[in-house]
Amino acid sequence: MEGKHFLFSCSIFLSISLISTALNMITTEKPIRDGDIIVSAGGVYELGFFSPGDSKNRYVGIWYKKISTTTVVWVANRNIPLNDTSGVLTLNPNGILVLFNSSNASIWSSNSSRSLKNPKAQLLDSGNLVVSDGNDNDLEVNFAWQSFDYPGDTLLPGMKLGRNLVTGMDWYTQSWKSTDDPAPGEYIERLDSHGYPQFFVWKNSSIVFSTGPWNGIAFSSSPVKKPALYYDFQFVIKQQEIYFKYELNESLPTRVVINKSGMVELLTWIEHSHSWIVYITTQTDNCDRFALCGPYASCNINNSPPCDCLRGFQPRYAEQWYAADWSNGCIRKTSLTCNQDGFLKFTNIKMPDSRHSWYNESMNLEECKKMCLADCNCTAYSNLDIRNGGSGCLLWFGELIDIREYSKNEQNLFVRVAASELDSDRNRRRKRSALTAIISSLVATFILSFVAWFSFQIKKRKTDKHTRGKYTLTGSEVGNEDLKLPLFDLVTVTTATKNFSSANVIGEGGFGPVYKGILPNGQEIAVKRLSKYSGQGVQELKNEIVLISKLQHRNLVKLVGCCFEGEERMLIYEFMPNASLDYSIFDPSRKASLAWKNRFEIVMGICRGLLYLHQDSRLRIIHRDLKTSNILLDSDMNAKISDFGLAKIFGGEQVEGNTKRVIGTYGYMSPEYAVDGTYSIKSDVFSIGVIILEIVSGRRNRKFSHLEHHHNLLGHAWLLWNEDKALELMDECLKESFSESQVLRCIQVGLLCVQELPEDRPTMASVIFWLGNEGLVLPQPKQPGFFIERNTMESTASAEFIS
Repeated sequence: MEGKHFLFSCSIFLSISLISTALNMITTEKPIRDGDIIVSAGGVYELGFFSPGDSKNRYVGIWYKKISTTTVVWVANRNIPLNDTSGVLTLNPNGILVLFNSSNASIWSSNSSRSLKNPKAQLLDSGNLVVSDGNDNDLEVNFAWQSFDYPGDTLLPGMKLGRNLVTGMDWYTQSWKSTDDPAPGEYIERLDSHGYPQFFVWKNSSIVFSTGPWNGIAFSSSPVKKPALYYDFQFVIKQQEIYFKYELNESLPTRVVINKSGMVELLTWIEHSHSWIVYITTQTDNCDRFALCGPYASCNINNSPPCDCLRGFQPRYAEQWYAADWSNGCIRKTSLTCNQDGFLKFTNIKMPDSRHSWYNESMNLEECKKMCLADCNCTAYSNLDIRNGGSGCLLWFGELIDIREYSKNEQNLFVRVAASELDSDRNRRRKRSALTAIISSLVATFILSFVAWFSFQIKKRKTDKHTRGKYTLTGSEVGNEDLKLPLFDLVTVTTATKNFSSANVIGEGGFGPVYKGILPNGQEIAVKRLSKYSGQGVQELKNEIVLISKLQHRNLVKLVGCCFEGEERMLIYEFMPNASLDYSIFDPSRKASLAWKNRFEIVMGICRGLLYLHQDSRLRIIHRDLKTSNILLDSDMNAKISDFGLAKIFGGEQVEGNTKRVIGTYGYMSPEYAVDGTYSIKSDVFSIGVIILEIVSGRRNRKFSHLEHHHNLLGHAWLLWNEDKALELMDECLKESFSESQVLRCIQVGLLCVQELPEDRPTMASVIFWLGNEGLVLPQPKQPGFFIERNTMESTASAEFIS
């Protein structure tokens, strides 16, 4: 009895082993049909037939087995789909995989580097489909064909991206056309082996991104300071082949994908959230656009404008440059004289395009410098490898393009300039050193006088508490250093506004009335006059003067001057003939004249102005009262942010502030500010999200009402988004002029900006990047703030409050 039991157990074990073997391979006797699946030995990957997205077409592909979200990493017949479920994938006696359709016609096949006696096609736990001889054990080496040689849009650990210089095999990735169509899209990431090898992302025939040269740890486009913790990146240059690949130091699903928008991303699967997260992305902002600033110029995303000539160079065509056309770049201020030239050192930058370069792995930096100086055509040099203090030599010839700045990068670039430019640079450094010494001595003097000044200020503030809100402000009290503005006399302003005629009133805010005026020279102005009954006071007036007098941007309203005489306190601005944005988008008689193109440009203008306040100006400023009535429109319908009375300056590393005195406008305030008094740049981002949705819909957030619910405009937009009816939010009068993709992108970005939690909201740099780049795959928004239904009385209540 025991013998029979033993034989029965053995037969079960043998059956399981045979099934396991059959599951991970295709043989000449065992093809697979639509509905069959083979599984890698460790159960990591599956191969079978699938339909992507909403498509009904059928493809043979490989995907992760244990990941809940079906993620395809390789497709065989991406160019020629099957239109039914009758496909069969076979392995012929020569070791060729062939895919047949219902008509028994071959629509896809592999090839083979040699003839096989007993061919098999096996799916490995690496995700590689390998055709080899049945007697071979080391399948990663002794193969006749492998899917890893023919990537789709995905690079898996162990796959190569590059070129075999002997066989001509070209390993590149190419995006899908769409989520429903794996056919080759318009973006390709491919090796360029001219000069020192680098990778380019091409859109059709144009380069859109360059990795830059490899520095021993990473490509120059990635300011990596040390080797990655979880990944081992390798860039190999041999006589036979050049390639990049990566391996995992941890066991976690990872893939590098070039998506349909041309973004190259390293994605990692997070099991507890059941989602892929972006671990590394190559293109992060506009400075990653290939050669954006042209030759001999660098790009810094934190500057406005972002492009600037390298030291020793000047714009090639000044008029184009200052009109934001940087494509022609810069030229030398002083011509080279070859043997008498020198080199300026540039730090924390991405190395230039290396197609016109030469390299040597054994030379040191001093030898590299001598070689470059001896060749009159050499324009720059650098170490090849930044590890262990630097080694090797990389020389550039011709114009230097595609340079950008980073906050930290260890590879230095030495650019050839005329000797006179070296003298100028030394003089600048000497002046800087002298200035540092002078400042140091002044600081000591300042500290000694600070105590006396501080005591005076305490006494002054005690006095100010009793006089706050009264008309005690004078030009000298504002401070000449803060002011830097013309002071207008009362007679000039009174004459310009026709004695503050009611016919000249063009607006009214918490500050007081705003009058149109015309100066004697014909210049039109807008005069904001502090009212005796204003909810805002002298402190807000001073705040606005101090801030806006220091800010210069095309999307911020310009302060022309001010008037402090007697009891009058007035600010004088450039006149905006098209009034405020709310007048244009909420007035039924005017909104129809504001086409979608104008609205989209207004959105972009506001966003650029806000980015300047948050990031690009020398002061980091939180506006705190962004709303449509504080957006003014000039004669060309360009948007300009106004009213800085409630704005706050953040210094140093400060990212958040708090106040017990919450001031602003309901409907535009973020939840954390309205409830807790906490404000940050993300508070302004919430406000801009509201404004974007108001511009798209032509409806006010607070006064919005709907027959089927009592949500505000944000809640209504959220409901439509989740029902895939987002276009229903659009203003009816836009139906003849709108761009569907732009409208949907604005709605999605608007919802991303008004998410309930500040940390979920994007920065303004991301907002501008998303809005300005068609085809990007944006994050999905989460629930907006204030997603609660109101009673009908509340929805029509006044939106203004100051406490």
